[in-house]
Amino acid sequence: MDHLTPQQRHKTMAAIRNKNTKPEMIVRRGLWKRGFRYRLNHKRLPGHPDLVLRKYRTCIFINGCFWHGHLVDSCKIESSTCCKIPTTNHDFWVAKIRRNKERDKEEQRKLAEMGWHCITVWECELKTKQREQTLDSIAFTLNLIWLQNHGAKNKSYPQLEEEDMQMPMVAEPR
Repeated sequence: MDHLTPQQRHKTMAAIRNKNTKPEMIVRRGLWKRGFRYRLNHKRLPGHPDLVLRKYRTCIFINGCFWHGHLVDSCKIESSTCCKIPTTNHDFWVAKIRRNKERDKEEQRKLAEMGWHCITVWECELKTKQREQTLDSIAFTLNLIWLQNHGAKNKSYPQLEEEDMQMPMVAEPR
């Protein structure tokens, strides 16, 4: 049984923010320290990603484990290690989390069709013990994306006549 009245529960749930959350601020500070620059909540992209790195053509979504059903099987939504489904009004919460997961997949599919890369960071990955490893892996992924998109292309260069001649090496006796 819920120990709050419906009005108190409504007020509590309405106070939950969707921008500038603690996990989002951790990722933003970590990427800024590593030299990455970004835009916040780009309104023209599907899903309004939390961070948009145009240079890397990458969107970063920072998801709360409860609201987006982390480690929850989409077929059978049950509580997991980091996502506890409330026992009161259970059917409502299961349906809500399922809709959120489906919406997230659809938005990322649309972004992929537009040529954007998507990175999802989960709230539980930003706990103190894992934080630096998670931020380093995001930086590694962004650098890998950059190299794939802008890296040196394998071009064959014409061979010069001097290269065909046998020239003595520096260490070879004459």
